[in-house]
Amino acid sequence: MKRLWRAWIAATFGVACGSAGGRAVETEAKEPSHPRPHPAHGHAGGHHGFADADAASTMLDDPARDDWQRPADVIRALELTPGMTVADVGAGTGYFAVRLARAVPEGEVVATDVEPDMVRFLTERARREGLPNLRALRSGPSASGLAARSVDRILVVHVWHHLEGRADYARDLAAALRPGGRLLVVDFSPGGGRRGPPEAMRIAATAIVAELEAAGLMARILPVVLPDQYIVEARARDAR
Repeated sequence: MKRLWRAWIAATFGVACGSAGGRAVETEAKEPSHPRPHPAHGHAGGHHGFADADAASTMLDDPARDDWQRPADVIRALELTPGMTVADVGAGTGYFAVRLARAVPEGEVVATDVEPDMVRFLTERARREGLPNLRALRSGPSASGLAARSVDRILVVHVWHHLEGRADYARDLAAALRPGGRLLVVDFSPGGGRRGPPEAMRIAATAIVAELEAAGLMARILPVVLPDQYIVEARARDAR
């Protein structure tokens, strides 16, 4: 499992991770020549995830990630208000979850992940960083674990291309949205740059729009520019 997250880190962060005398070392990474499994930002469903959250955090929460992930732009696109309930689906080590918790100080963030060690790490991180409004929840391989009409916003980062039953998962997330709720999917563009999964694993933004609309949502590609990535927004049809 450690080889899986190291492969993803190599593709996404431009480094290959090994160890020397117990210390992490970085070497120039090569893009995989064929599709292979890799973990996501976190892991929402399907297969393959991080089994070692502490090790994964050194890369997933590296401040250098901000340069290309542009978390402020992503969070701004959610149009949050302080009392909202927000879900970070496939939250991993909490790169976005902790930022969301600070953005909704009077609300709640539900950070889901299929990996038990990620849930453990998130719970400890929330306590360590003084974020009582951040709650970690273990999700299943084919469902988010979110209750019906329980959240105002859902953020899904680098997870969609992992899902095996995307149509069912889209319906699950649509059901979790409250009236007027919104869902944002951030994923890597086909024909993209040096970060992200192999080309065969990438999904066109238009395909995600179609899947979310089939789930009963109104979806579109947002005009937000991110390096190597796109943002798809979906709204509940009863939104005003």
